[in-house]
Amino acid sequence: MARPDELDPHVTEQLKRLDASPESVGVIVIDHGSRRDESNRLLLDVVEQLRRAAGWPIVEPAHMELAEPSMGTAMDRCVKQGARLIVIHPYFLGPGRHWEEDIPRLAAEAARGHANLRYLVTAPLGPHPMMSRIMQDRIEQALARQVATGEHGARRGHLLNDPLRDV
Repeated sequence: MARPDELDPHVTEQLKRLDASPESVGVIVIDHGSRRDESNRLLLDVVEQLRRAAGWPIVEPAHMELAEPSMGTAMDRCVKQGARLIVIHPYFLGPGRHWEEDIPRLAAEAARGHANLRYLVTAPLGPHPMMSRIMQDRIEQALARQVATGEHGARRGHLLNDPLRDV
């Protein structure tokens, strides 16, 4: 697990300029939300991976709608853990109405109850240079699964915990 003191020095310098420390930054990873519990649990796995790998002590999940926790609940949780700056990451592949309008609106509404709380919204996942590597990994996984099991594609529920994921 990465620790806050292991953050890239460039990030540490940016935090100083923002009068923040890793311990005062909350990260919210937000997706659309689903009626399917399995889809909503996937976000919990993604958040846990980020928590372990990135070195941010405060990381919370949120769904825009259809499921809890909401943006407001996630922001409250971050503040209770000491966050004064919230970085909201849309777990979406590309920009669109949710990124441009809905998430900033939900963040503004959630922040109203917290004096002196700052927040910002990151760009969505793609296009990002790492996306091509991720796509290549998925292609390799599908080929390995076909060779190992004869299956013709990914199965639901095996996105993160597939024993053949890294074959």
